[in-house]
Amino acid sequence: MLDKLFVLSQYVTPQLAVSRLAGRLADNDRTPALKNRVIKWFIDRYGVNMSEAAEPDFTAYPSFNAFFTRALKPGIRPVADGDEVVVSPVDGAISQLGSVTGDRVFQAKGQSFSLIELLGGDNQRAQPFAGGEFATIYLSPKDYHRIHMPMAGTLREMVYVPGKLFSVNPVTAENVPNLFARNERVACIFDTDAGPMAMVLVGAMIVGSVETTWSGVVAPGNGLVTASVYEGEQAIQFGKGEEMGRFRLGSTVIMVMPKGSVHWNDDQQAGKTVRMGEAFGRKA
Repeated sequence: MLDKLFVLSQYVTPQLAVSRLAGRLADNDRTPALKNRVIKWFIDRYGVNMSEAAEPDFTAYPSFNAFFTRALKPGIRPVADGDEVVVSPVDGAISQLGSVTGDRVFQAKGQSFSLIELLGGDNQRAQPFAGGEFATIYLSPKDYHRIHMPMAGTLREMVYVPGKLFSVNPVTAENVPNLFARNERVACIFDTDAGPMAMVLVGAMIVGSVETTWSGVVAPGNGLVTASVYEGEQAIQFGKGEEMGRFRLGSTVIMVMPKGSVHWNDDQQAGKTVRMGEAFGRKA
């Protein structure tokens, strides 16, 4: 009953206004005492492991968002060796993984979402991934919230897709149809030696914003899908394990690859906790 009320409340909440307000408050650096109280509460509430942080003193962060997107100590997330090894892009828990069925990607029991809609409604952009392989990873509030490359690649296109801002926790995923193709998101398309790779950064309720390392904060525009193409000298190359983005408050990452291009490791399954840099699969 409580789960149903939680989901229903999200339909009537002014999601965008609440989330943008939360984002502004999280960026506020003018009231250090309040900022420190909020961060301390958050650490205690969610069990954040500050011993892993490059700066373990929570009072040293100028804002809540600076704390939330904190760096980790060097070497604490080693990136698995081997050109054929695909690594986890984030700390989190696997929501689902498997094969795309036509245009549908499995979301949770009884729910799926549209691949074409996920990637901004462009059939040509989605076509290489039809029948492909996907992995959806949920980042909880306590997790490290920087996003890294699962394999080396060259950025080809970034697509901002406006949308709702439902929570993306497991309860909502089981009850809101087409969730990940409804929420605001940023789809980043890379060329790799295993074929094209889509990394989709899905926004959520209370998420202040999504950042990429090449464009900074990806701000909402005029409510339209906005695509930026990177080619020639503008193409940006990334090594495996290199940072490519951040969530300014938590959310979900979806990796999508063409059919037969990768095989996820047998021990990767829904509900499993993963860490950035650990072996997640292998190129075919």
